[in-house]
Amino acid sequence: MNRRMRTYFYAVFGAIGGLIGWQMSDYLGLSFITNLYLSEAVVGALIGFVIGLCIGITEGLLTQNFVQAIRAGLFSAMLGLVAGAIGLPLSEFLFQAVGAGFLGRALGWSVFGLLLGFAEGVVGKSQAWKGMLGGLLGGALGGVLLESAPNWLSNPLNGKAVGLVLLGASVSAFISLIVVLLSRAWLEVVSGKLKGTEFILDKFMKAGGPSIAIGSSALKSEIVLPDPDIAPQHAMLSGDGTRFSLKDMSMEGTYINGRKVERTQLSNGQKIRMGNTEMIYHEKR
Repeated sequence: MNRRMRTYFYAVFGAIGGLIGWQMSDYLGLSFITNLYLSEAVVGALIGFVIGLCIGITEGLLTQNFVQAIRAGLFSAMLGLVAGAIGLPLSEFLFQAVGAGFLGRALGWSVFGLLLGFAEGVVGKSQAWKGMLGGLLGGALGGVLLESAPNWLSNPLNGKAVGLVLLGASVSAFISLIVVLLSRAWLEVVSGKLKGTEFILDKFMKAGGPSIAIGSSALKSEIVLPDPDIAPQHAMLSGDGTRFSLKDMSMEGTYINGRKVERTQLSNGQKIRMGNTEMIYHEKR
């Protein structure tokens, strides 16, 4: 999953979440709730839970890290539940109070997107504020699309379905897009089972912050490479605020531009080989 395709897949999974959310809310009906805002909170929570789940599992599935997919999916789903329960009633309140229309929907769903972006920032490998900015923008656009969609189709039910699909796609795509555009450091896999995959490293660049492990075990490493010649926890990346240092932790060895290293500071464009997998380190200044 390179950085360009990442946004595409995020949009697709978000759209699927919106479609499932529409089907579930339409099936349940929720007509037993007479209070408008409580009804909107329940519907919003349901939609948010499903969209959050789909966004959360995306990167884990595409990088074959199923432990991350489960962990990130559940966390994002719970924040999505809260986001939807706040966002939909808020947009309805603004609509009812001042007739805000598109503005009300945009504001309400931007809160929804912001919280989902926060979830992605917490469980992903980028800084939380980047996911939040993307979610905010995607939620605002998605809210406008959700309000507009029923006007495009003669059947209001189909319009709602299209609107929720576009909402999920918009929030997901913008979260990924902003993270990609503002990313400062990433690893590109150029050989091995995950060829073409890129791992963003921004969250770990901060001096004194957490290190990130690279290895073959999803239980011991944050970047998981399915290669039998890579140790469960093969190497460790540590940031100093501007660049990364790599420390080998394996018996098999880690190679930079063909030279075996114990510990080294990484520079843009260097090739890293572990087992049968080769990566290129990229950074932007």
